[in-house]
Amino acid sequence: MAVRGIRGATVVNADTPDALLAETRNLLERIVEVNGIAIEDVASIIFTTTPDLQSEFPARAARLLGWSSTPLLSAVEVNTPHGVPRCIRVLLHLNTDKSQAEMKHVYLGAAKHLRPDLQ
Repeated sequence: MAVRGIRGATVVNADTPDALLAETRNLLERIVEVNGIAIEDVASIIFTTTPDLQSEFPARAARLLGWSSTPLLSAVEVNTPHGVPRCIRVLLHLNTDKSQAEMKHVYLGAAKHLRPDLQ
């Protein structure tokens, strides 16, 4: 068994707690679905948001999904002129027997252009 990384990103329409939590939840649920993840196998998750998102911690969405034992961290993304506005990014660390090549990264909505090679 090894620790593997799964990346994902999404964009919210507005900086509101409801929008941020709903979109983060959607992203997490999609990552779990496409990778067949059991929550107890998640080692940790790092969430980042662009500086224009301040209404809520995206990690709270994982707590609301019942991920009470998973170590979570929220941080602010580097503010670059070519960045995607209102973007939430996730780096999920997974304990698995699968290879890194088998991990399916998830980019939703306007965040899809961040990694067109994965679409």
